[in-house]
Amino acid sequence: MATSAFEELVEDFEFLDAWEDRYRHVIDMGKAMDALPEALRVPATKVDGCASQVWLHAEMSDGQLNFDGASDAMIVSGLIAVLRQLYNGLTPEAVMAVDARAEMGRLGLNEHLSAQRSNGLRAMIERVRETAARSG
Repeated sequence: MATSAFEELVEDFEFLDAWEDRYRHVIDMGKAMDALPEALRVPATKVDGCASQVWLHAEMSDGQLNFDGASDAMIVSGLIAVLRQLYNGLTPEAVMAVDARAEMGRLGLNEHLSAQRSNGLRAMIERVRETAARSG
């Protein structure tokens, strides 16, 4: 159960045959995100378990979860952008119903990320799920 924005991303990835092209696309997505204000880069928004610095800031609006984030690593910023497409606009209940590993698998991310990046991605997904669970 993915958002329409994520479904569009899946379609984009289907046109990118080489993993290097997909990797570049993820990085470009991260570069296109608005910067997370420094005031939100605080210990409360920092995600533990990532090799790089990662901050996720979530807000509920009209019963829907929306989050922004930032990282000091380009690929991780791109992964944040991917997660935003997967989760933003969902209710807390819908966030909890998403099988993030399966959805990331549709993009081919599971087999192409290093162990450290995979652990960081899991930590980010867990933070989103925790936020949804508290909000629901």
